[in-house]
Amino acid sequence: MIWLSLMAEDHSSTRGTALGLVLVFLASSMVGCLSETQSVEGIDLIVHYENTNGTIVDSYIDGDLVSTTNVFLDFDFSKTISDAELVEFGIVFLGERLPISIDSNTASIISVEFPHHGIHEIVAYAINEQNVQENHSIIIRIEQKIEWLESNTYNPKTLTIDTFPNNEGISPSSIIINSTVENPVLIENVGGGREVEITWSLVDEQEDACQGRHAIVYEGEQVNWKTIHFNTFEVHELRISYDDGQDFINVNQSILIEYSPVESPPTG
Repeated sequence: MIWLSLMAEDHSSTRGTALGLVLVFLASSMVGCLSETQSVEGIDLIVHYENTNGTIVDSYIDGDLVSTTNVFLDFDFSKTISDAELVEFGIVFLGERLPISIDSNTASIISVEFPHHGIHEIVAYAINEQNVQENHSIIIRIEQKIEWLESNTYNPKTLTIDTFPNNEGISPSSIIINSTVENPVLIENVGGGREVEITWSLVDEQEDACQGRHAIVYEGEQVNWKTIHFNTFEVHELRISYDDGQDFINVNQSILIEYSPVESPPTG
């Protein structure tokens, strides 16, 4: 700046003075801009989470829902640092539900409940007293298992498999079925029991049987049907028809609504 001002004075002292003033003004403006930018305090957002997937378990007895165990995942913000004082930590659920936020001065862990299966995208964030916000996106995979028990029945109930994700996101990759029918030995059958004939059917919304199996279950024995189904774009029903026999049967079934493993890796 000084050099330019002196060169200008060789030609005209008036022009040199004017040019010097302009350069001083520009220099002052630049210093002001730099100092304003440097005053914005940054955030180093560090979120710790041990798990990014889980399985909801619904338990049924004789066709009635008796318990549901949802998935809870913890997100720990305690290692987050900021040049300015932190004021808030939070989790945003994209298009699903209201955010969860906590005062960073009183807590650092957010526990999130997932009551629905699906691939969930959430955003963890931190805000400091200068209203600077830092975000971190996390993908969560939640599957669902149905545990189903029926005892002493001639007419097994229908098990409904609803594969539609509540968040209208990515569909499940498959339905995994593990079903066992038992023909138990009954003490009161003095003359001896007999075999039972049954048929499993996995039925879609058009009442078409996508898969099925016929089996004979002899007294004191059990028969198992394991299968996997890849059409997860509609509701299905798992039915067991009691085709022939006179003995009560027991039913023990496990259904898994499974998703592809696309979740974010845990931090440790």
